[in-house]
Amino acid sequence: MEAWGSVEGRPAPRAARTGRGPGEGPSLSSVLNELPSAATLRYRGPGVLPWGAEDAEDEAWRSMQTSADAAHEEQPEPGASRELPWPMAARRAHRERLARDRVAQGAGATGAQWTRLIRRSKEKVREGLRSLQPWAWTLKRIGGQFGAGTESYFSLLRFLLLLNVLASVLTACMVLLPTWLEGTPPGPPAPNASSPCGSYNPGSHGLVTFATELFNLLSGEGFLEWSPLFYGFYPPRPRLTITYLCAAFAIGLLYLLLILHRSVSGLKQTLLAESEALTRYSHRVFSAWNFGLSGEVHVRLRQRLILYELQVELEEARVRRKAAVRTLGQQARLWSVRLLVNLVVLALLGAAFYGVYWATETTVGLQNKPLIQRTPVLKLVVDYLPSIFISVANFVLPTVFKLIAPLEGYTRSRQIVFILLRTVSLRLVSLLVLLVSLWSKITCGGDAEDNKCKTCGYNYQELPCWETRLGQEMYKLLLFDLLTGLAVILLIQFPRKLLCGLCPGALGRFARTQEFQVPDEVLGLIYAQTVVWVGSFFCPLLPLLNTVKFLLLFYLKKITLFSTCSPASRTFRASTVNFFFPLVLLLGLAISAVPVLYSIFLIPPSKLCGPFRGQSSIWVAIPESICKLPQTAQNFLFFLGTQAFAVPLLLISSILMAYTVALANSYGRLISELKRQIQTEAQNKVFLAQRAVALSSADRTL
Repeated sequence: MEAWGSVEGRPAPRAARTGRGPGEGPSLSSVLNELPSAATLRYRGPGVLPWGAEDAEDEAWRSMQTSADAAHEEQPEPGASRELPWPMAARRAHRERLARDRVAQGAGATGAQWTRLIRRSKEKVREGLRSLQPWAWTLKRIGGQFGAGTESYFSLLRFLLLLNVLASVLTACMVLLPTWLEGTPPGPPAPNASSPCGSYNPGSHGLVTFATELFNLLSGEGFLEWSPLFYGFYPPRPRLTITYLCAAFAIGLLYLLLILHRSVSGLKQTLLAESEALTRYSHRVFSAWNFGLSGEVHVRLRQRLILYELQVELEEARVRRKAAVRTLGQQARLWSVRLLVNLVVLALLGAAFYGVYWATETTVGLQNKPLIQRTPVLKLVVDYLPSIFISVANFVLPTVFKLIAPLEGYTRSRQIVFILLRTVSLRLVSLLVLLVSLWSKITCGGDAEDNKCKTCGYNYQELPCWETRLGQEMYKLLLFDLLTGLAVILLIQFPRKLLCGLCPGALGRFARTQEFQVPDEVLGLIYAQTVVWVGSFFCPLLPLLNTVKFLLLFYLKKITLFSTCSPASRTFRASTVNFFFPLVLLLGLAISAVPVLYSIFLIPPSKLCGPFRGQSSIWVAIPESICKLPQTAQNFLFFLGTQAFAVPLLLISSILMAYTVALANSYGRLISELKRQIQTEAQNKVFLAQRAVALSSADRTL
């Protein structure tokens, strides 16, 4: 083996490298030419000769070494310039050059020191922020005991709680404070007050029983209808109109930026997990362990987490092997099953959407019946009829989707994605159908010449303050969703756990320990948050109520998880859902933005309530406020809405996007090349090991 190496950084002698001595084995050049990487020279750069090529290599080496020694001898050692046997001008130039070098070295050292200091400061800030995250230990414990998929649900719940807290703070600063800083808001309209757009008499009058107050609390009517909870309470003050509208746009922009940030971080994890660079078993075995762990509890949690990750890898590998050996007939049969399953899903979704539309139309028609008005219980049931139908559909259909998902032959992670897509379509589109039905009632089906809408631009006879009515619908959806979740936990999950523990026979096996259903729970969170996004403009305190709801939900789900649930028998990859959850959140945000923007720009505001009463549209308040600014500010703001600003912005964005795509493609090609080089190097190592074993066997034989 010494003949294959080099001594003191110089190439071995040619005789040693060629191995032409009598009785010796194969030469180094012949062995290297048999390497898998020797089939091409691109990994060694241009101008590189093949291994063992006959050239004047030794002479070139000696010439290069001699030149280097001479250059080293000619270079003066750093010292006093006066000791050099040079002319005065040369010594002065040498001294100035040394001074410049010292300054440059000092500046470089100072820059490197500042760079290290900034990097360490950033790391400390990140560690401090991570330490401030609530429930960090709880999430770690959940991930170790129930898998990363269950942990991702609680992580999403914590993220949504943060969003609602920030939205509540902005609402308090931009809506509530301006309302009271300009004076006490006026009370509700007088009962006998009337206008061309009818009359509006919110609140309860006279003696009210406890049952009526309870029903008002559940429906958002009575004493709650004229309160800071709903849109109609806020007075028409110039500053309040601007802050109210700006708060809605600021909160929406904050939601968008935070969700995009979370989506990008989740996308990085998903790309790494699905690129097969980090999903090998060797990565789990050799690189997944944290040697900084201390304590038996942390060690066990980490072991369970690695176990769940290996289970995911093994199950997905089994499904892929099964898919690789399918015949053409099996493939055709599988695609037929998938087509049939999707047709069934579409039929169920269509029936659910029609049911939501029917419930909404029936509710609006029954609310004005004298019998319904006289009976509080019937009135409450009629008010909650759309919410009840949506909740029943959301409770029954996801179970059906979960039962038919294994028939499609996908991996567990892919099944989770399809269940999420179908369930989110059910929940979000059901909410959208409800809103479309309400908007159809508000705008008289889009017919501006209808007698009900001709005078004021909206259906003032049935909906004198339509913004408050929309806020009440979203309030009831949020409250009913909370009550439904509490009922499921207290009336189904805990009794099922008791039945499973107390009845060891057939009844106990029938009840069996339940698993935490991540897709259903996640879609419940996204549905509740979408309801808040739709209703926060018409019910400004809805984010605060949702904060309390999510805080209560976190502890209830935690208790339920540890006391009634068992670890999932089939786990799934958490990196996929960590990207998919924020993506569905973005979809919910986009869907919720449509009705809110439609209300702001196209529907006339109510003439009898709210801060925008008496205006042609809600958006008109912004141009009117801009016209009150100085002329320079007006010109600048109006310039932002012209084509002279939009076209250059579009061109610059297109150029930056094209540059980013080209850069990403170049990086992708470089990564692919490096991956191929790594594979070739691995083949080289295997080949050299085989040759070493063969030579050792030959030496022992001799």
